[in-house]
Amino acid sequence: MKRLVMRLAVYLLILVVFVGGLELYGFNRHQKDFYLNVRHEPVPSLQGVKVPQFDPNKPTVAVVMADSSIPTEDFDFLIPYTLFSMTDAYNVYAVAPEKNIKSLSGGLDVIPHYSYKELDNLLNKSPDIIVVPYMKMTDEKKYKPTREWIQKHSNSKTTTFLSICGGSENLADAGLLKGKSATSHWQALPLLIKKYTETQWKEDVRFVHDGNTLTTAGQSAGIDGVLHLISQKLGEPVAAKIAKEINYPTYHFVQNPKVEPFKMNLEFTTYLLNLGFNWDKNQNGVLLYKDMDEIALSSIFDSYGDTGTTQILTVSSSDAPINTKHHLNILARHQIANAPKLDKMIIPGGDAKSLAGKDIKLWDEKGNAKETLLIHSDSPNRYLFEAPLEDLAKQEDLLTAKHAIKRFEYRAHGIHLEGNPYPLKTYGHLLLTVLLSLLVAFCIDRRFIMKKPIFNSNK
Repeated sequence: MKRLVMRLAVYLLILVVFVGGLELYGFNRHQKDFYLNVRHEPVPSLQGVKVPQFDPNKPTVAVVMADSSIPTEDFDFLIPYTLFSMTDAYNVYAVAPEKNIKSLSGGLDVIPHYSYKELDNLLNKSPDIIVVPYMKMTDEKKYKPTREWIQKHSNSKTTTFLSICGGSENLADAGLLKGKSATSHWQALPLLIKKYTETQWKEDVRFVHDGNTLTTAGQSAGIDGVLHLISQKLGEPVAAKIAKEINYPTYHFVQNPKVEPFKMNLEFTTYLLNLGFNWDKNQNGVLLYKDMDEIALSSIFDSYGDTGTTQILTVSSSDAPINTKHHLNILARHQIANAPKLDKMIIPGGDAKSLAGKDIKLWDEKGNAKETLLIHSDSPNRYLFEAPLEDLAKQEDLLTAKHAIKRFEYRAHGIHLEGNPYPLKTYGHLLLTVLLSLLVAFCIDRRFIMKKPIFNSNK
């Protein structure tokens, strides 16, 4: 009996070591590829960087970015930046501890308009709206200036703090949610409920507006929160107009944010397995070009990047900063002339053919990818996140795409998925790992417990 227990323990231990070890390695690799994907490439001359003109008669929105080593979640940053800019009623600025290049999750590099100190000196008061995206707080020393700047303005009676998705953790960390109601991404809520007990966390709403704080649930719920705030500040017709301009399919949540909470299921398990056992990620490029739409850009990083299946590489025609449609300064890490070999080059934006015609031609001549996809050009009047999520299903499988849709908290019915039902590559690698672990356990069992030769030889 004792020997049997020992044998079972060995098999179980080896299985846990092999499977758990690869899962942990894959998780850490994904963190580096997405949430901690900072720029290591040399920084070119930043001549040509433009700062939107300050209008003292307009209220100011500050969209926060953390230190260079702490990427800011790309959707949480790009969406509120774009939507507030579309109103033409605000000064909208990207702000950070200093004006060095900052990275968004997935590897998009942004040049802030102002440092915290510069913006404070410009305004001589608190910004009217401070947007707090999700920023990892793993490096206390480097995150500290961002926390202190948020806290510095927390007593302002005229400032509204808006967190997007996991940014509610950053607000809670700064002490702004004590005694208040709040929400966050459904995957983050279980941990936040345990960690920040003085906050009443709500799981069944898309956003919570409590006093001077407005917190939103995951991803697309951030659109609801921004449109709600625009409706409060500028009037409902302005919010409705912007929703129509971006072809937003679930504007009704702006009036009523109540929803049925998401729960973890098979799609979430697939996501975890993809992190550990999708060993050969797709290398997809995204072409950056002048006047491109920021929401279209975000749709690429958020649809493919946080799935465990795909790494996104930014490519442009030159190493100069690129000014987007709403005056954000972005920078590619690769140029067309020296871009690595890609599985797919994605060119986002419904008007990409007209805005990026020369860049597309140059890519066709010198680029190196198995496929080039103008992902929004055939349906410019469609909500920009739908086509990338459909393409993800074709590239990978239905379960991976379904989790991406759920992670994004998309609750409309405009996505039609086609593809393999399961991530066969991921499941295959998992099976191979299990069989290898059992083989190793068998060898250890035979050699050291049963004390028999692993292989019998007849002489």
